[in-house]
Amino acid sequence: MFKKKSSKKGKAPTKGAKQILTENAATVSFYRNMALGAGAAYNIVTVMFYYESITVASLVMNIFVIAVDILCYQTMLYISRPTYYENSQVMDAGIDLNMEGGVGEHVKDIVILSSVTHLLAIFSNYFWLLLLFMPLRALWLLWTNILGPWFFQSEPVEYELDEKKKRKMERKMNRHNYQ
Repeated sequence: MFKKKSSKKGKAPTKGAKQILTENAATVSFYRNMALGAGAAYNIVTVMFYYESITVASLVMNIFVIAVDILCYQTMLYISRPTYYENSQVMDAGIDLNMEGGVGEHVKDIVILSSVTHLLAIFSNYFWLLLLFMPLRALWLLWTNILGPWFFQSEPVEYELDEKKKRKMERKMNRHNYQ
């Protein structure tokens, strides 16, 4: 009735430099357009319908989100920048932005959060509070990847070999030392 998913064994297929270059360019373009679209929608609707009720807080949050989007865009451009040989062949395609668990994934998550926040802030200024997920996510990543394993690491386990295995190991070592 239900089929089991078969997990493939072996090495995962790798991407070529040309494929990484084209996918990175498409990814950067997509997330740039997402941020620009959300920012334009927020600013146009706010100026057209809520001009009289614009507060300093909403202006500051709008500038903050635009700055975050610019920073993320520049970061994606920087980490995906390829390097070339003198004969214009690709030496390194840069970091794959679509790699699971990579830096590019976290930067893309920030752009998505800021864009969604920008769009939802059209309806209510309380949606700016969604931006609090950014430092919470950063703390979570810090804890799970650095602090947690460091605090709770176990002592290295030293196992004792039984006498028979010790003698066998000694014989092997002696045999290799004399050859």
